[in-house]
Amino acid sequence: MPRVEATREASAGTGLTERQGAVLEQALRLLVDGGEKALTTAGVARAANCSKESLYKWFGDREGLLSAMIAFQASKVRTLDVSAEALDAASLKAHLVAFARDLLEVLSGEVSLALNRLAIGQASREGSRLGRLLQERGRRPIGRRAGALLEAGCKAGLLAFDDAEEAYGALYGLVVSDWHLRLLLGEETGVMKKDFSRRAERAVDAFLKLYGAKA
Repeated sequence: MPRVEATREASAGTGLTERQGAVLEQALRLLVDGGEKALTTAGVARAANCSKESLYKWFGDREGLLSAMIAFQASKVRTLDVSAEALDAASLKAHLVAFARDLLEVLSGEVSLALNRLAIGQASREGSRLGRLLQERGRRPIGRRAGALLEAGCKAGLLAFDDAEEAYGALYGLVVSDWHLRLLLGEETGVMKKDFSRRAERAVDAFLKLYGAKA
C-alpha cells in the first residue's frame, strides 16, 4: 500500500485528520533515524513543517505525542468491525488472514522494530515508560480489536472458546512465533517478508483447527 494511502487509513482509524497523521509519520521517522533524543517538539515541527503550537494543540506534551505515535502505528493493523450476522466461515477466515498479514507487516517495519528496541533498552526493574506506552497504546488496542472479531465469530457459531483473551493469545502466538525476536536481534527481514502471506494463511488455518466450532 502506498504511504499516502496507509497514512489516510491509519488516520481514519484513530480519529485523526490526514494532516495529523502525516505529522505523526514524520515524528516516527525522526524516532527511527535519531532515537528518542531526536523526538523534540522543535524537531518534529521542523520535519513536519508545522508550528509547535499546533503540536501542543493536537497531542499535548512530549509524552502525549509519543502516545499518539504509538496508537497511530498500532492502527495500521486493521481489524474491521464486523457483526456476527455478517460472518460466514469464508469471510471470518478472510478477516483473520488480513489481520495476521497486517500484524506481520507492522511488527516487521523499521518503526515498530525501533520502538521495541528502544523500550527494551530502557527496561529496568522499575519498568520502561516507553514499554508501558507500547502495551497500553499499541498491543492492547490491537488485541481488543482482534478480540471483538473473535467474539463475533463465536456468536456466529464459527468459533468456540471460553476466553476471548486466551484465544487471541493463541492466534498472536501462531502468527508471530519466534520471528519477531529474530528481527529484533537483527536478522534480515527481506526473506521473511516474502513469506508473510503464506505465514498468515498457515497461522489462521492452525488457529481454526484449534478454535473452529465443531459441526
